[in-house]
Amino acid sequence: MKNKHLFITLLCATLTMTACRSSYKISGIERTRILIDSRYDKPLSKELDEYMEPFTHAVDSIKSPVVGKAAQYMSAKRPEGLLSNLLPDILMWAAKDYNEKPDFAVYNIGGIRAAIAEGTVTYGDIMEVAPFENKICFVTLSSEKTLELLQQIAKRGGEGLSHGVQLRLSEDGKLLQAHINGEDVKAKNSYRVATIDFVAQGNDDMTAFKASTDVVMPKEEKNNVRNVIAEYFKEKMKNGETVDAKVEGRIVIEK
Repeated sequence: MKNKHLFITLLCATLTMTACRSSYKISGIERTRILIDSRYDKPLSKELDEYMEPFTHAVDSIKSPVVGKAAQYMSAKRPEGLLSNLLPDILMWAAKDYNEKPDFAVYNIGGIRAAIAEGTVTYGDIMEVAPFENKICFVTLSSEKTLELLQQIAKRGGEGLSHGVQLRLSEDGKLLQAHINGEDVKAKNSYRVATIDFVAQGNDDMTAFKASTDVVMPKEEKNNVRNVIAEYFKEKMKNGETVDAKVEGRIVIEK
């Protein structure tokens, strides 16, 4: 028995030392966004299919309604991407429903959780883009805090910014120049900003938002940002239009 225990102890020690001497080393880390669609579906077994049917029906009834069409594949990228341009523009579009006239909008790229494929777009597609319970909101920042915010965005390599914002960044993340609607940031005493509540709370290293004043942060479900996005798509569809976006030099990194 003693020999047995000794053998097990030596074996464990040997395995531990071997594991610690692994020759594998991490050579690099990369990340990318993968569009998950029907190409990844696998047929279920008959029994499992029957069990899941009522749940699938309930989920599909929510996710399947068509809200519009996309003119092209759109994803979020730094410093600037099609989807990360579109979403802050949608916040600007929605501002009229809240009697707001923001100077610009910010949407965090980390909150954009999927891409939008070309063609028919369902409510389920929008849910995948914005799966969280974030609400649209509006805040006021002084010109000094607005500049601080844009410096923080520059350090992060870019975030979603609405049409009319133009930033020039250095390769190491320093803000070289900032214009909002054609004017230097110091041209106004304060700026009204449309964003989502998660960002307005100073998250994703955009701490300048913590100095916000005149905060309008509605809590009702209709103000969930995915519903706001869906309404934009629906209006475009009603007018016979497809939803599109373009990269237009909102954020430029100087080489």
